[in-house]
Amino acid sequence: MRGVEYRSSGVPLEDYELTRSDHCRQKQSEESSRWVQRQVDEDIAKCRADPARAERRRQAFEELAKLLESFKKQDHEIMRWRVRLYCGHIIETQAHCSYADPISAGAYTKPCPECREERTTVVAYEPIGLLAGPPEPEPARSLPLKRPTRAELERRVEALEKENERLRAKHGA
Repeated sequence: MRGVEYRSSGVPLEDYELTRSDHCRQKQSEESSRWVQRQVDEDIAKCRADPARAERRRQAFEELAKLLESFKKQDHEIMRWRVRLYCGHIIETQAHCSYADPISAGAYTKPCPECREERTTVVAYEPIGLLAGPPEPEPARSLPLKRPTRAELERRVEALEKENERLRAKHGA
């Protein structure tokens, strides 16, 4: 996307060493995750006790899923990022191309597919490139010419003959 300067941090990712700040952010992430899980567990218990609440919740999630689907971006709008996670593994992630880095785009934590940690903070990152190039502009479509009917052609010839006679009479030819 034009106008965005993509940032890198902690490059090369393979040599990145964790900082005190990284340890603190990971700890905060784990505490936040535990708090959220407690809230989810409480909500699930309330839904089990109240079927009407469970139905409202299900409908709300369906509406949210439809809304999220409506915001789906095209491949040329998706920036690919190579990120190093707190656990030390390096993975690829994606974000909308309007963000200068994956953390600004909300990729503060990611699940690690290698060690199966659910919430691992992103400690370093570098842009890879867009998922796809910009789409080719569609050529302007010309409207197909409609063939005039014989009657239309005859009317046009008659009008042109009258115009020709008028001009000849005007100029004395």
